[in-house]
Amino acid sequence: MATVEQALDTEPIQYEVDGHVATIWLNRPHIRNAVNWELLNQMAERVEQAAADDDVRVVLFRGRGGTFCAGADLNMLSSTHLGTSKTSLELANLSARTYDRIHTMDKPTVAIIEGYAVAGGFELAISTDFAIIADEAQIGDFHIRRALFGGCGPIYRLPRIMGIRRAKELMLTGKLLSGKEAASAEWNLCNKSAPAAELDQCVADFVADLADKSPFCMKITKNTLNRGLDADTESLIVMEQMACNVVHNSRDAKEGVAAFLEKRDPVWTGT
Repeated sequence: MATVEQALDTEPIQYEVDGHVATIWLNRPHIRNAVNWELLNQMAERVEQAAADDDVRVVLFRGRGGTFCAGADLNMLSSTHLGTSKTSLELANLSARTYDRIHTMDKPTVAIIEGYAVAGGFELAISTDFAIIADEAQIGDFHIRRALFGGCGPIYRLPRIMGIRRAKELMLTGKLLSGKEAASAEWNLCNKSAPAAELDQCVADFVADLADKSPFCMKITKNTLNRGLDADTESLIVMEQMACNVVHNSRDAKEGVAAFLEKRDPVWTGT
């Protein structure tokens, strides 16, 4: 059974655990889940909670009210609310650190995108390991349309996901892609798309393929892949050999081999 922590319906972040899957819900549907200080702070707390829970193997990010996230609350960005450059820098730092924590978490993270994922919502989506999007959804950087600049990863994450030319096209034009376009080989921005009515089943099938794997092997593999993007070939060879040695000597690896030979499902301990 799912357990849902939502003391008040007005809390900007809600947290749900179902089996080995945690869902972090953005809950400001009246303004398309626009991000403010409170939401960011609560998201950071829930990310750490999911990271620390050994029973959680996959972490999902999703928006209430049929939309993912329309970016920063523009009321917060006004001079009246944001105040000074110091305050602006503090906001940018909190956002960047929270999104980077999502990216570097040992567990696989998945953005489930409906409605709009633009500006800060777009940055959240590209901070996760995977993105599954409704065909009818819209996704794009969008900052340049308001003469703003995205400070949470598009410069260093987006080119690695889709290549520098496509990244420039999205960031310099403010272009929005449909879900189908975003998941196409042409754009390669999302892993899968599905009609809205089939999105939940698409998510369930995708997540099931992640949640039944060894948490220990998942951790090593994800971290090695992430670090490999910044390493030279010789360093990668050493890193890969070390990771292989660590994984192959784990209890989960021994269990995986034993389960195969005994023709049964493995029971992972995460060690």
